This record gives sequence, structure tokens and C-alpha cells, in this order.
Amino acid sequence: MHPSKELCCTKSRKLAKKRIVLGVTGSIAAVETVKLSRELIRHGAEIIPVLSQAAQKIIHPNTLEFATGNPPVTEIDGKVQHVAECGEVSDKADLLLIAPCTANTISKIAYGIDDTTVTTFATTAIGSKIPVIIVPAMHISMYNHPIVLENIEKLKSIGINFIEPKLEEHKAKMPDIMEIVSFVIRTIGKRDLEGKKTLVIAGATSEEIDDIRFITNKSTGRTGVELAQSAYERGAEVELWMGRCQVQLPKYIPAKRFESTQKLLKMTDEIDHDIVLIPAAISDYTLEKKSGKIPSERDELTLKLHPNPKIIQKIRKKSDCILVGFKAEFDISEDELINRASSRMKETKLDLVVANDVSKTTLEENQVYIIGKDQKNDSVYAKKSEIAERILDRVVDLC
Repeated sequence: MHPSKELCCTKSRKLAKKRIVLGVTGSIAAVETVKLSRELIRHGAEIIPVLSQAAQKIIHPNTLEFATGNPPVTEIDGKVQHVAECGEVSDKADLLLIAPCTANTISKIAYGIDDTTVTTFATTAIGSKIPVIIVPAMHISMYNHPIVLENIEKLKSIGINFIEPKLEEHKAKMPDIMEIVSFVIRTIGKRDLEGKKTLVIAGATSEEIDDIRFITNKSTGRTGVELAQSAYERGAEVELWMGRCQVQLPKYIPAKRFESTQKLLKMTDEIDHDIVLIPAAISDYTLEKKSGKIPSERDELTLKLHPNPKIIQKIRKKSDCILVGFKAEFDISEDELINRASSRMKETKLDLVVANDVSKTTLEENQVYIIGKDQKNDSVYAKKSEIAERILDRVVDLC
């Protein structure tokens, strides 16, 4: 077995049994295709590399054969590889991903010119209506050329997908590998949340004591990011509202930030979503903020807390969306945890509630119970990415 096969499905099965042709052109970003290939394989994909002559001057075919386990196509010969993979055949590829893609290749594809291996595969894939994703990478002056931009729009108009490059250091760079992988999954994955406006509210609120200090909690925001990314990959129109957190937010998912519960309460006036998931750790109590800094020389300091409004109750009164709440407890029995979560679901008219015992949570894994109004109770102990998928499976059942 080729060493690359050992990586297959080690992260997920989101691309299991999917066959992706990876077209590589003559951009210096071609060196990133080893990492890209490996990450796609970790989600289950089989990768067929296709290199233009210019690409072979930057990355050797042996390198991508090592990365993918498949010999790269470096020329079109009697095997008619472009037809075998992207033609009107029964076992054709699921996707043509051209990453990186130069200005030269973009313009050739736009005008139906196929004088390289990659452009020949593109012409065939477009004619066979195979999904095509193009990831531009070039100097910024080339990317800003009016004709190149016109050709990008021309290709978009016939259904070609583009992943926008990172514009920095006078270059149009390939975006992060994870963004490309998520877009691929969104394009050829299950798409069972396609078109659903989905809001994820996550992270911790901060209640100010004075202009320096605040009260918060230990929430990292990780579950919220996993839910937002999973919903995006399943085709949803996702928005992420994030409080205080310890994780990086995906740049390709629109995000708004909040600090206090009161700020979040005002933001809920904007909700018009089909699905709302709230793994946020919202403070049950707040206090009157003191201006400036409370002197630190005091022997003791008494803070008077009063209850915060319940965000979930306001959302439910405003919207008949599919509403998913989260109930966190600490070091209690399984039966008591489920009972408390079920009571919360009934009180606040949730469609689903996800309960967990924080004492059993790690940064990567968690034990949760997904409880619905139908009394169906799923117990899941897994990585947070897998938990997000299981929660969304239940949401799909309600759509």
C-alpha cells in the first residue's frame, strides 16, 4: 500500500469515494500542492495530479506522486487522460480543482484554448459539466489586469467557482489550505443544508467590572467554530457571532464580534435565520460597571450581581427558526444532566438541546447528549468536529 493511503479518512469521510483531479500550473504556489493533496486525502478524497510543463519546472512530478499515490499526468497521450477523467464517462471525476492557477491559464480557459495538460482537462470538464474550482495565484499587478479580471467574471458566469486569493505583500496568494478544503467539501459534499440561513452564536460574554476588569468564563469558542465550518461545508449560508474566544475564526465565514450580554441582546434584533445554534457561554449575571479603575488597595471588594436577560427566550419569541441550545453542567450524574437539559428545552421551546458535563471536556474531545423534542437522545463521545457533524445531522432531520 502506498504511504499516502494511510492518511485516507483520518480526519473525516466528507470526501470519501470522491475523485478529484488537481490541476497545477506554473505559479510558485505550486509548492503548496503537497500539503493541499494530503489534506484532501485526510478527508477521504482520491487525488489525480495534472501538471502543466510550467508547473514541472517548480514542482517535480515525483513529488506529487509521493503526495497522492497516483502518477501525475504530465502530457496528453494515447491514453486520452482528459477524456478518461473528465469526459462523458461513467466513472468520471467529481471535481476539477486548479490550484494554483496562473493568469495565463485563466485567460486560456476563458477563451477555450487547451494547449496545456491543465487547460485541456478544463475544456473537457466544462463540456462534461463537471464542477470546476479555480484558485488564482500570481503577482497583484497581474491579478489586477482588467482583461484577467474580465476573464474571471466570464468564467464565473458559466458556473466556474473561484476561491478568492489573499491579497498581501503585492501578491494574490493562494488562500489557506483549510479554506480550499472546506470549499471543496462545500462544492461536492452532501450539501444537505444548501441555502439554509444559519447563525452560530459562540464564545464567552464579558461583563465589565470597571474599565480594566471583567467577569467571564472558560469557554474557548471551539465548538462554535466547528459548527459554523461544518454548516458551511454542508452548503448553508453561515454567519458566526463570536464573543471572547481562544480559537482563530475562519476568514471565509462572515463574523461579528460581541463582548457583553447586553451587546448580544441588541444584535438579536437582526436575526432572520432558518437555523440558530447557540453554544455561547452567556453570563447568567451582570453588574453595574464602575468608571475608571477600582483601587486595588482595598482589603476586600464586594460585587453585587443581578440576572441577565435570557437570550434564547428573546430569540424564540422573535423567530420560529430551528433553535438549538446548549446546557453545560459540572460534575453531575448522566441522568441529572439529561433531566436538566430536557427541562431547559421545554422551558425555552428549543428544538434541540445539547448537554455536556464540563468536568469531562478537553480542548479536542467532549461527551455530549443531543436531545430532541421527540425524546430521541444521542450520546456522543468524540472530537468536537465530529460532535458538530452529529448535531447538524439532527438539525437536517428537522429541516
